[in-house]
Amino acid sequence: MLYAILCEDAANSGKARAESRPAHLDRLKALLDQGRLELAGPHPAIDAEDPGPAGVTGSLIVAEFKSLEEAQSWADADPFVLAGVYEKVTVKPFKKVLPA
Repeated sequence: MLYAILCEDAANSGKARAESRPAHLDRLKALLDQGRLELAGPHPAIDAEDPGPAGVTGSLIVAEFKSLEEAQSWADADPFVLAGVYEKVTVKPFKKVLPA
């Protein structure tokens, strides 16, 4: 089943985000290589493709896991969580309707 992992950044976490980004992306690439990643990306802090110094406010990941517990465990071990980038992480079942 698919799960949405909704992440909200802590205040002033830009430096920690930049430092832990390579490890974060490696985990996402592993899901992609396994065919389990639907989408992933940040939420820009402003309405712009490149938010520049405004940065981002969090991230969204939609990926396949065997259970909610597995998805939560995966999210809890994310480098952004461990580095204090994410202040809040919510994991919820997700049903993709479109595109089919």
